[in-house]
Amino acid sequence: MEQAKRILLLAGSAEARQIAVALQAQGTSVQAIKSEPPRGPDPMPMPFEVWKEISQEKLGEAMQGVDAVIDASHGFDGVMTEAGFAAASALGLPIVTLSRPPWSTAEHPRWRSAQDVASAMALVRPGARVFAATGWASLPDCARFPGSRLLLRQTVRHDRPPPYDFVELVFGDPPFTAESEAALFRDLNVDTLICRNLGGRASRPKLDAAKALDLDVILIDRPAKPSGMAECTSVEDVLAWVAGL
Repeated sequence: MEQAKRILLLAGSAEARQIAVALQAQGTSVQAIKSEPPRGPDPMPMPFEVWKEISQEKLGEAMQGVDAVIDASHGFDGVMTEAGFAAASALGLPIVTLSRPPWSTAEHPRWRSAQDVASAMALVRPGARVFAATGWASLPDCARFPGSRLLLRQTVRHDRPPPYDFVELVFGDPPFTAESEAALFRDLNVDTLICRNLGGRASRPKLDAAKALDLDVILIDRPAKPSGMAECTSVEDVLAWVAGL
């Protein structure tokens, strides 16, 4: 009888759970590592570890005894992907990353892209009311914000004061819909959306709302994947990759 495959799953995306469920249903042994605490109920179908610090050395230790590594981390968790690829390569382990097709600025004439949040500031019109879904950690890159108000979405409630007077925190609980996002944008009198170009459907409602309201949109580019890293664009492709090991 063929021995069950052992997979290390670098988690953080919505697809990570789907991959874990499908692999376990096939009898594959899966262990998962995340860089942030999970959000929402029943986030993973198996025990997992949350690491505050990610390094090649630590991931290399976690990879001992596994047959392959799947990087299904958050699309903007470049540290996890880089360290995972370096560790797997050093050990000679096969590794694949799940990379959703990005959203295209060609969808609407008022959609533009920026390399990072700091670069996006130069694309914001003076006096604009901007809704940003770029995370708390992006605030230092907003120092040169030329608009009148930066409304930063937060999905975990806290009482930390923003570092700038022009920042207002907007707390909300996912999942969001295009209709609820459009209503929120109208209530806040938003004219510009800045968000990370995650691709996929789960994060799409705010873009659909912005499109319906004809808002300016600035999409932040994802971190580049390591050169030579194998990529899949769907859960099905990842499962096929595992089947071919």
